[in-house]
Amino acid sequence: MSNFFKSIRIKLFFRICIVIIIIMLFLIVVNNAVLETVLYNQKTNKIIECVNNVNSIDNKELTKKLEYISLKNDFDILVLNNGKEVYSSCKNIYSSFEKLEPITYEVKYNIFNKSNVLYSKDNITVRKITDSNNGLNFLVATAKLKNNNEIYIRLPISIINESLNVSSEFLIIISIISLIIAGIYVFIITKNFTKPIIDLREITNSMKNLNFADKYIEKENNDEINELGKNINDLSEKLQNTINQLRKNNLELEKDIEEKSKIDEMRKQFISDVSHELKTPIALIQGYAEGLLENVNKDEESKNFYSTVILDEANKMDKLVKRLLELMRLENEEIVFNDTNFDIVELINCVIRNSKVITDEQNIDVVFDEKQPVYVCADEFYIEQVVSNYYTNAIKNIKEKNGQKQIKINIEKAEEQGKLRVNVFNTGKNISEEELTRIWKRFYKVDKSRNRLKGGTGIGLSLVKAIMVKYKNNYGVLNKKDGVQFFFEINCSIISDQM
Repeated sequence: MSNFFKSIRIKLFFRICIVIIIIMLFLIVVNNAVLETVLYNQKTNKIIECVNNVNSIDNKELTKKLEYISLKNDFDILVLNNGKEVYSSCKNIYSSFEKLEPITYEVKYNIFNKSNVLYSKDNITVRKITDSNNGLNFLVATAKLKNNNEIYIRLPISIINESLNVSSEFLIIISIISLIIAGIYVFIITKNFTKPIIDLREITNSMKNLNFADKYIEKENNDEINELGKNINDLSEKLQNTINQLRKNNLELEKDIEEKSKIDEMRKQFISDVSHELKTPIALIQGYAEGLLENVNKDEESKNFYSTVILDEANKMDKLVKRLLELMRLENEEIVFNDTNFDIVELINCVIRNSKVITDEQNIDVVFDEKQPVYVCADEFYIEQVVSNYYTNAIKNIKEKNGQKQIKINIEKAEEQGKLRVNVFNTGKNISEEELTRIWKRFYKVDKSRNRLKGGTGIGLSLVKAIMVKYKNNYGVLNKKDGVQFFFEINCSIISDQM
């Protein structure tokens, strides 16, 4: 209920109705206060007019004219000549005037009670008097005519009061009817007037809740409310664009912060891993170098061994640093690939030939049956690194299964149109689910002891990941029945019909 009276529509309706009621009451008060005086003045002027008309009437038509005047104006008229009745409009009017002692006395002795006189000029006197016999009030005019006759005109004040009462009652009725009509009209007007304001309120409430879908329907008229609606629509659109931009900037900032956090974490991890990887070769180089300086072993063979260890460790450090720099350049997108069409079959065969001594020493059976050229489009240098890393990784982690060690490489069509899939399988132990995702991180090794005899740096698979991510191609590892299969996809130039 309290919200009902707080509505601008209800407030406006009641306030306009109150103004209308005040105007009506003012009219009624003014009517009662002023109309009486106006009616007295009107009747007085009418009486004076009648006296002046009588002065212009010929004696022959006097009676007829006086009857007309009397009937027309509800006047009682008496005309005397030296105390004798010349004309009277009604029976016993003379005796009635005689009973009006103040008039008779004042006329007889030519003196007047000024307090009762409404008009006195040109031998015409109009007064308000009360009949002592019945208590009725009259307007009485006395005057001397040009023919020296005396005329008396009487008008009951009750006639004026009746007119005043009728006027007041009529004004009250008209006021009530007007108030009802005005109330209905005001109700309709306030409804039409406040509807756009209510719509604007709902729109601003939606804007407060950051919902900018609601819009003000602009009208053809160009009033202040319509102008306000246009401004709110413009404000809503600008706020929506600003908030969307802020949200976009906020998301970008969150990404930047998240990226910075990741970079900081990677930097810390990088420093930790590099320190761990370089700590051993530096210690070895330092130890063997000190041995040489102090001439611990004087024989030539020992000195050669010390020098070989120092050179080997220095080469490993050089290889590690170069691969790290290459990885960082790939991850920071500083490298632009030089894509060309080349035969990937020949590239794989070249990688196999380069490691043939190692595979022969370990009695590894290498299977790669592709004979026909298969052309792909990519940077040959980086694809060679991918194949070489997979192949070297397979050699390092191969285990004997069913009496043999086997590495099997094959090329097949990928599920995505226009791509080939290269698989590198080696017999051995499966990789745990937990480590399937970790092996792609830099410096991570499945061998927790990080055995240096295997010669790995833990960066090879990270390089594969960086190259494939830059190409936006799929890569990964799958556990098979007798071992592990690594794969990567590459854009093809020509696919052989035999595949």
